[in-house]
Amino acid sequence: MDAFIIFIIIGLIVVVFNVKIVPQSRTFIIERLGSYYQTWQNGLHFKVPFIDRIANAVSLKEKVRDFQPQPVITKDNVTMQIDTVVYFQITDSKLYTYGVENPINAIENLTATTLRNIIGDLELDETLTSRDIINNKMRLILDEATDPWGIKINRVEVKNIIPPRDIQEAMEKQMRAERERRESILRAEGDKRAAILRAEGEKESAILVAEAKKEAQIREAEGEAEAIVTIQEANANGIKLLKEAGADEAVLKLKSFETFAKVADGQATKIIIPSELQNLASVLTTAAEMFDKDLKQQ
Repeated sequence: MDAFIIFIIIGLIVVVFNVKIVPQSRTFIIERLGSYYQTWQNGLHFKVPFIDRIANAVSLKEKVRDFQPQPVITKDNVTMQIDTVVYFQITDSKLYTYGVENPINAIENLTATTLRNIIGDLELDETLTSRDIINNKMRLILDEATDPWGIKINRVEVKNIIPPRDIQEAMEKQMRAERERRESILRAEGDKRAAILRAEGEKESAILVAEAKKEAQIREAEGEAEAIVTIQEANANGIKLLKEAGADEAVLKLKSFETFAKVADGQATKIIIPSELQNLASVLTTAAEMFDKDLKQQ
């Protein structure tokens, strides 16, 4: 009875240790008696004790490998260091397990040789400005080369390009000179724009001043014209009233005398006396007679 219990316990232990659960995004490579038997996908599986063994557990997730900078020589004999990043995914666990020894090391070496071949056909300036071309070429070449290993190259990125120190200094000087040139152009364009705006402002100001002066002169001329018209109308009305009142020559001479008196009140230093006013005594006598006549009539 005890032996039977022991046998059952040993059987349970064997079953427990040989029942395997494969998680999502992983596969198990099973060998039977040293030869490839099958590939377990995710789920519950049972391994025959002492006959089957798990040769490899492969992850199907996308992997990223950042390889060390590789020395390369451009077409114009410039040596530089280029750092690359490779994104890949295992598509066939069997080929990945049995296709190549140390697949990661194989991808790194293949990346280095492919990169040297591509950069060797490019000059320095093309290398610095053609990262997309380099990435695409490397991805196509690596994907084709790793297909027998069950590996899919999804993307290759040139992470960093490190030229020699003297090349870096020359590039920095060139970029600094280019920035200074652009700054000078922008400053000159700004000064030009400011000068144009200043000239336009002065022009508009001069136009406004001229228009204001013109308007003032027009208003002044119109005022003088209106004053002259008013004075002439007043003189005409005065003459009309004198004629309607029946004024004779003596009254007209008296009015001339009043006008002369007003002129004499001014600041003139010379006064020209009309010939009609030279006989001042006769004018005054006539005025007095007309005044007495008016009093008698009243």
